[in-house]
Amino acid sequence: MKYLGRKPMKLRNPLLILLAALSLASHAADRPNIILIMADDMGYENLSCHGSKLNSTPNIDKLAAGGMRFDNAHSQPICTPSRIQIMTGIYNTRNYVRFGLLDPKETTFGNLLRDAGYETCVAGKWQLGGGYEGPVNFGFDRYCLWQLNRKPSRYPNPGFEIDGKQVDYKNGEFGPDIVTDYICDFIGEKAKGERPFLVYYPMMLPHWPFVPTPDSPDWDPEMWKDAKNEPGGYRDQKYWKGFVEYTDKMVGKVVAKLDEEGIRENTLVIFTCDNGTYTGISQEFRKRTVQGAKGSTIDDGTHVPFIANWPGKIAEGKVSDELVDFSDVLPTLIDLGKATVPGGLSTDGHSLAPAFLGTPHIPRPAVYCWYERDGIRNKASEHTRTNRYKLYATGKFFDTQEDPLQKTDLAAAGIPEELAGIHASLKAALDLRIAETDIFDPIQSARAKALKPDGAGKE
Repeated sequence: MKYLGRKPMKLRNPLLILLAALSLASHAADRPNIILIMADDMGYENLSCHGSKLNSTPNIDKLAAGGMRFDNAHSQPICTPSRIQIMTGIYNTRNYVRFGLLDPKETTFGNLLRDAGYETCVAGKWQLGGGYEGPVNFGFDRYCLWQLNRKPSRYPNPGFEIDGKQVDYKNGEFGPDIVTDYICDFIGEKAKGERPFLVYYPMMLPHWPFVPTPDSPDWDPEMWKDAKNEPGGYRDQKYWKGFVEYTDKMVGKVVAKLDEEGIRENTLVIFTCDNGTYTGISQEFRKRTVQGAKGSTIDDGTHVPFIANWPGKIAEGKVSDELVDFSDVLPTLIDLGKATVPGGLSTDGHSLAPAFLGTPHIPRPAVYCWYERDGIRNKASEHTRTNRYKLYATGKFFDTQEDPLQKTDLAAAGIPEELAGIHASLKAALDLRIAETDIFDPIQSARAKALKPDGAGKE
């Protein structure tokens, strides 16, 4: 499988720029605005539309009720691996270097959609390196980001990098409000334009530190006012419910802005989360206690919400059991945005546009995972899976429905006869990926040595 990263094409000739703009504008009417929202550390069990009894998420529930909910969507187990996969459409075995870094040679959906004429914006948590030019190089014209080149507070009295400038807030502001207002301002500016827009919102919420929000009775506007770096700790479950519900509030604020501007029907909104819930959070969900499993490849570490809403295009109230993973996002956005994928760039996902629009298609039979937090090639966990069964490169084989914590290896005493066909198909798919891993391991190891940490901090 051939893969070459690239930088976005730059047009220098004024006449070419004008002709390109006219051509792109002519196609704008049949392409949606796109808003991709990805919450931080919030597994599937946290939404009330999925059955959570702990949290109330009416705004996200409304997106699900008015659109399509995928009940078998999987992320990577932690932040950076998911961020890289969702932005590039490529499994981590082929382009993951290490935690906190997106290789500058990579191509993202931001690059491809910007080249296709979209106005682009990213706001929220970055954690991918590159300094002030990083977001621009990855296809985003505008940005308001936390953890771009430092790690100040993200919640009370926060600090951000905004369009090339370091900005600190010390008057009792709350970080998620700053970011969401920035997005809403961008939407307001672009709503009446001739070109469609892309907003990528990798949220900071509801990742720890868990502190009172402005909606909490014990909100403290003086908290961390003098802090230069985000203080550690604050991982108690006390404020978890408030954090999830503030996440929902921010989603509702963005959608309300679309309604206000009269562009809701021409805007695709996707909501998902980057990995399972933080390990210190537990709740009763569907007749069992779910303990947050961020960092683990069991389903509670990777099973995340995935909701798509596009009024008039995606039928209301659809629930799908199709397999989805983050490699599918870039092909989907490129398909709907009518962008051109340059020669030499190959991705691993499948477009979800047919599923969204109800057109005939063949769902993915399986998805794959290569995961190692720091990119250490010989320590990675690899598996491939169907909706129900999961096969690891170690040979372990699990029924994730009957055994969600993966305690019973179905292969330990020989493959059950009734599962032999499923096991054989998963093994064949996994063997192909393992062979590919052998090809790309030396390439990624060399990249890891060449690229140094930028000091933005760990999560």
